[in-house]
Amino acid sequence: MNLSPLKNIKLLLLDVDGVLTTGQIIYSTGGVETKAFSVKDGLGIRLLRDAGIDVGIVTGRRSEALLVRCRDLGITLVYDGVKAKADVLDEILEVTGFSAEEIAFMGDDLPDISLMKKVGIGIAVNDAHDAVKSAAGIVTRLPGGKGAVREVCEMILDAKHLLQKAIKNCH
Repeated sequence: MNLSPLKNIKLLLLDVDGVLTTGQIIYSTGGVETKAFSVKDGLGIRLLRDAGIDVGIVTGRRSEALLVRCRDLGITLVYDGVKAKADVLDEILEVTGFSAEEIAFMGDDLPDISLMKKVGIGIAVNDAHDAVKSAAGIVTRLPGGKGAVREVCEMILDAKHLLQKAIKNCH
């Protein structure tokens, strides 16, 4: 796989349901929404952030479980409850100082396509909708919620020749 489009990425934006999770929404008997996140994806995000590459969230749903996970991972750039995802890009550019070309966005479903088309590279998880895969520059081997984010984090680190250092720093 050609990793060169990832070498200039300074910010990885992620959708949540179907990317950081399998897409299932679970409600407890008390009506509390819970989400299951992959620890492998979490380590990938930490490796990326430790290497100086920022990570943010752009998602259509609001969830307390997501906010807890973001706090745990040190993700402060969180746009939740977003109906038109491409509409937040100008604010993200202003807040971060990055250009659109320095941003990757990873999604799985139709609302993600608009933002994918406006950033440097769009990434689809393996089990994404076919239209999302067609719009993406990269499609992961793994499905959402099952290591796809970790896969992309390692791709970005590899493209920047930082993967081996990141792995060594984990020991």
